Amino acid sequence: MAAQLIIATGNLHKLKEIREIFSSPGLVLVGLDGVPGAPEVEEDRDTFESNAIKKAATLAAFSGAWTMADDSGLEVDALGGAPGIYSARYAGEPADYAANNVKLLRELSGDTTRSARFRCVIALCTPAGAVRTVEGCCEGRIATAERGIGGFGYDPLFIPEGHATTFAEMTAEAKNAISHRGRALATAAVEWRDRLHALIESSP
Repeated sequence: MAAQLIIATGNLHKLKEIREIFSSPGLVLVGLDGVPGAPEVEEDRDTFESNAIKKAATLAAFSGAWTMADDSGLEVDALGGAPGIYSARYAGEPADYAANNVKLLRELSGDTTRSARFRCVIALCTPAGAVRTVEGCCEGRIATAERGIGGFGYDPLFIPEGHATTFAEMTAEAKNAISHRGRALATAAVEWRDRLHALIESSP
């Protein structure tokens, strides 16, 4: 039987990306829809890292299984790093991708400084509470209008450094190769190789 790794997210777009990037023989990635009664974790900490750790630790304790969680967001220099940890709900509750993008463009209207970065922190937690984290970052800039139909969130507005197209104009493969989440997961695959191998080997 394959070992299960819980992915502590209810965001199906994020879960799909993680499954596309982070795969290993003998390891099954299970989203929160596969964890009956899973608690909703409030992301009320003040850093990406602390939010990721909180989610991973809470779900690991609840499920009794190894759990991975990420917290990520967009940091815009002209806005002092905003929306940052509030990226998902930048325009208010409930989370609304279209409204977030409209607000971001409005806030940057007439501003020539459009440098920004996507940042992602991923936490891995054992049922005993041992936690490890990795981070990934992708520098870029904010477009003046939405472009492309792929991806999700701020992807139609974010142009990664060294490219002329937004994330939403790229194929999933091209985006995942350079994105903040792709880079964090690539680091995780290397730094956590032995731990994940031990998890797979211990699976009945």
